[in-house]
Amino acid sequence: MHGVPESAPEFLAIDHVQLAMPAGQEDEARAFFFGVLGMAEMPKPAELAKRGGCWFQSSAVQIHLGVEADFRPARKAHPAIRCKNYDVLLASLAAAGVSTEEANDIPGVRRCHLYDPFGNRIELVCGD
Repeated sequence: MHGVPESAPEFLAIDHVQLAMPAGQEDEARAFFFGVLGMAEMPKPAELAKRGGCWFQSSAVQIHLGVEADFRPARKAHPAIRCKNYDVLLASLAAAGVSTEEANDIPGVRRCHLYDPFGNRIELVCGD
């Protein structure tokens, strides 16, 4: 393991996570990120809105969905989102027909994986 040089920058937080999506499927993104996950849609700056996609936020967590011409879902790389009311969220996802895969491979950590409508992997971590 290597030490950090004194002059190294200090990273404070992740500002947002960008996921890719196919063109013209903003309504599907809204149905999932707003309708199922309950995230608020954020307005995109006018210049960026021309490119398509959607931005969502819940508390300090932001997920930006950007249109990618040769879209391929991120099946391995993923954001991991710590959430309150984990069991309520899992019940809500199940009621909406969204399947989750519990992961029990980290002792003491409750977490699961799910996929957005485009096949991008998302991890939810219990923050209760």
